[in-house]
Amino acid sequence: MIKTEMRNPNTMNFEKMTTEQMIEVMTKENYNAVRAVEAASSDISRAIDAVAKAFEHGHRLFFIGAGTSGRLGVIDAAECPPTFGVSPDMVQGIIAGGKECMFKAAENQEDDAECGSRDVCDYGVGEGDVLVGVSVAGNPSYVKAALKTARERGAVTVALTCNSDAQIIPLADIAIVTDTGAEVITGSTRLKAGTAHKMVLNMLTTCAMAKIGTVYENLMINLKPSNEKLKERTIRIVCEILSCQRETAIERLEKNDWNIRRAVSQE
Repeated sequence: MIKTEMRNPNTMNFEKMTTEQMIEVMTKENYNAVRAVEAASSDISRAIDAVAKAFEHGHRLFFIGAGTSGRLGVIDAAECPPTFGVSPDMVQGIIAGGKECMFKAAENQEDDAECGSRDVCDYGVGEGDVLVGVSVAGNPSYVKAALKTARERGAVTVALTCNSDAQIIPLADIAIVTDTGAEVITGSTRLKAGTAHKMVLNMLTTCAMAKIGTVYENLMINLKPSNEKLKERTIRIVCEILSCQRETAIERLEKNDWNIRRAVSQE
């Protein structure tokens, strides 16, 4: 049986625990997510390098999955433009059943292989792109078909799963297995399995983006000040890089259309 479908001996009486006990056991189990990601660091590193290479050559990164796995990919992809100042096309999330399934569960969609293959084609996944199939159990027909089609179209394929026997692994050039074990609530992989996968997705995008120059030191050098909070952050970044006063930072930014990179390189 898949580990994430097994019963967790530490939570057999979960409904009888006090609130404090529930929090304690959930916190302890969440540490397993961190350990699982750490154990998979070598394969995560390989995937990051593949994504960075794709970006350097003008190609794209796609996350694809069903249910929680699909939602996690969409969330991470959506955060890339505001964080790194890149085009929304550069990192894209694809969820089985389409955008409406971000808000309303449709669990049967994971069994639709035809849709998985079709979505890959509709999004134009092809030569030089990277497609990450996200699935805790690693066996849904939707994700298997997506990986198979993406590979046939020349994309680099990555499998992200919690199951070492996952059927998506042979369909991937790189396999990342985060063995998080049994969930607090049996089979509820939105818990620590989902946490581990969110961590991996964060690493794939953040590290690859840093490698192609969208980060200076640990600052958002490509930040677009689209609201007051981000405008203030933009000012602070320029102050930090140039060791200047706020007034100087604002002056430089105004002269350079609030482009941080140009403002800090201005003579």
